Amino acid sequence: MQAKGEFALLKQDLTVAQEKPGQPVKRGTMAHDHHLYMILTDTAAQHRDEEDLRCYTPRLEELAVRDDHQLYQGIAHRAWGIAHHLAHEYDKAADRLNQAMGIFRRLDTRWQIGRTLLELGRVDIDRRDKDSARDHFSQALEAFEAIKAVGDMERTKAALDSL
Repeated sequence: MQAKGEFALLKQDLTVAQEKPGQPVKRGTMAHDHHLYMILTDTAAQHRDEEDLRCYTPRLEELAVRDDHQLYQGIAHRAWGIAHHLAHEYDKAADRLNQAMGIFRRLDTRWQIGRTLLELGRVDIDRRDKDSARDHFSQALEAFEAIKAVGDMERTKAALDSL
């Protein structure tokens, strides 16, 4: 519940930030819309909040395609995959997650790869395919171990142990 409250504060702060005028600023630069929508979308994905995923992901995807921002396109695909998974649309979920994997593999973004493999494993569990889930979780664990993402390693080990 605490995390839900923190996400509500994040959404509130980002909404206020979007309403402020852009440049000039005293230091640095203002975040562009695609950065704000990536944060909102990815946070909704991590909280598995289907309503917010369906709210923010379309705009992130639109901006990422417009700007040819490959990383954010991958994040949008994964977010759609999670939204479809939450809606029990497993084929659509797997399709979007695999599209995300293609992008993340091309970019060699190990943390994103690990997170997406973990989501594929979750879809496999709901499809009652434990062998595929074990394979996806094992690959995710390798990706997280390579970058020493301890929290993600622990969550992935717990997922493997649950099989």
